[in-house]
Amino acid sequence: MTAAATPDPLSDLPGRIMAGEMAEQPAVLRRILAEGAPAIRDVARRIAARAPRFVLLTARGTSDNAALYAKYLLEIRLGLPCGLTSMSTTTAYGARPDLTDVLVITVSQSGGSPDLVASTRAAREAGAITLAVTNNPGSPLADVSEYHIDIMAGPEKALPATKTYTASLLALYLFVEGLRGGDGAPAQVLPELAGQLLARQDEVRTLAARYRFAERMVITSRGYGYPTAKEAALKLMETSYIPALSYSGADLLHGPLAMVDNVSPVIAVVTDGKGGEALQPMLDRLRGRGADLVVIGPESQVEQASAGFVLPTRGVAEEVQPVLEIIPLQLLAYEVTIARGQDPDAPRALAKVTETH
Repeated sequence: MTAAATPDPLSDLPGRIMAGEMAEQPAVLRRILAEGAPAIRDVARRIAARAPRFVLLTARGTSDNAALYAKYLLEIRLGLPCGLTSMSTTTAYGARPDLTDVLVITVSQSGGSPDLVASTRAAREAGAITLAVTNNPGSPLADVSEYHIDIMAGPEKALPATKTYTASLLALYLFVEGLRGGDGAPAQVLPELAGQLLARQDEVRTLAARYRFAERMVITSRGYGYPTAKEAALKLMETSYIPALSYSGADLLHGPLAMVDNVSPVIAVVTDGKGGEALQPMLDRLRGRGADLVVIGPESQVEQASAGFVLPTRGVAEEVQPVLEIIPLQLLAYEVTIARGQDPDAPRALAKVTETH
């Protein structure tokens, strides 16, 4: 008779899958740098030889925030004009713009959403150079694209994307560096620093106590940190159901600042570099209004806030800091959700592959 398997006492704990996938991020980053970088450089070399005249980025949800990060990289590091596509112009309205010599990058974890596949196919038929960046090299999106980059994150089962987001950021960074002939050396510090951040979960748990009963939150940043603010807001909304509004620090000044008071918390993602410098006037205004300001960023900025989380940014290039910035905010979404008695692994009304058309 075969002995019964011993049940795993952790198997039914809320958030177990999300916690495990967040913990995998240092290993995933190492894998990309060690095993994926040569293939990414090769794709970049072949596309650079075709001299695209500008870039269009296509994505949804978390991948859309990764695409926005790529937009900053491409415009700042290469001087290539970029735009984020509106897929319905193709899929719903049937528009067929001339995309000759345009690089269309489609970012998708699963590579299975019908609208992403359809718009990429239409772009290729319209003359575009098409690149899919996915976690599934056998996906329909990879099949219809001329080029493909595998982010090598491994299966992701929790509905909130964590390791696939940071993997997408790193893969896109290495791709852009490959386009400009760089070696991506600034990214080598990321796996170790990511591990250090994950080891500070107790700090995040303490911070999460501020938000257990929050009715809404505002998250702001500028420059390379702006995609982090958008991704953090998405994570908080999809796991804890707290309405979280993300704004560029510049946009926050144009009206939305009026809703900020000393009750609703504001999280500022302060990148150590030009983006953080550009955000400084907004931080001064928030302090002047007595806002409950929490800073994720350098120690000097955290010291001037109501609370915060110090990021290890010294000596880290500004353009790769977003890979680190999001990790404490992933942990924050997880901890706030657990504190509210909910399961971050399975947010209501969501599916892992969203089939938009």
